[in-house]
Amino acid sequence: MITGFIGTGSMGSVLIEAFIRSGALQSNQIIATNRTLAKVERLALKYPGLQVAASNKEVAASCDILFICVKPADFPPVIADIATRCRSEQIIVSITSPVMIYQLENHLPGRIAKVIPSVTNYVLSGATLCIYGNRMQPEDIRTLEALLAPISRPIRVAEDYTRISSDLSSCGPAFMAFLLRKLIDAAVEETGIPHLEAERMACEMLLGTGILLTSGGLSPDQLINRVAVPGGITQEGLNLLERELGDSFTKLVRITHLKYAEDMVKIEAAFCAYLK
Repeated sequence: MITGFIGTGSMGSVLIEAFIRSGALQSNQIIATNRTLAKVERLALKYPGLQVAASNKEVAASCDILFICVKPADFPPVIADIATRCRSEQIIVSITSPVMIYQLENHLPGRIAKVIPSVTNYVLSGATLCIYGNRMQPEDIRTLEALLAPISRPIRVAEDYTRISSDLSSCGPAFMAFLLRKLIDAAVEETGIPHLEAERMACEMLLGTGILLTSGGLSPDQLINRVAVPGGITQEGLNLLERELGDSFTKLVRITHLKYAEDMVKIEAAFCAYLK
């Protein structure tokens, strides 16, 4: 089975490298192209056997599973380019949240899925969000999730919850890293602890916390209760965070949804312009 990739930017390359390193795919099972071919050629040098395609059409015509890993605005021209080369039995996967399943099903003959990866997939961890179109058969879903399982935990979500699910699993690593950086910077500024030392301890803490909240079987509330003794130092810090953070995360969700809605309008207009 050949897996194709149109787009080898940030997330496209994360997926390709994770699939190869996990053993989910051999390099000779992958064909890829990119607007800048040099990016694919570098991957081919790193992973001998990976096939470099000169065009989107070549990839679409050569694979059984096709991942489209381009920016939202680039979807309409890419779809217009490959539509005649796609096949009804082909699994076609978008990794872009604002592109809707129906938009792909309206213009491509294949079995459509949307998979939202995370940068954590690079270390064979985290979730991949899976949304399936009406043409996907049970065996197609099993095939796709078997491919994703070595690099992630596939989680099926409703398309209506694409944005909030992406906030948690895909944008979440950046949000958590931002908060961690703030904690590290404050530690350095207030105490003079060497930055590298503070960063190492904080990152190890975050790794351990993630394990406790997954394989460790603790919920966030349970973890907090394990650490925070009433009247103790941790509880004082939590009280401050409760006061100061307020509705910051509510505002965060609102602003990501606002941007998502704007992107959806732009993409719908682009689809209408390119694919009448």
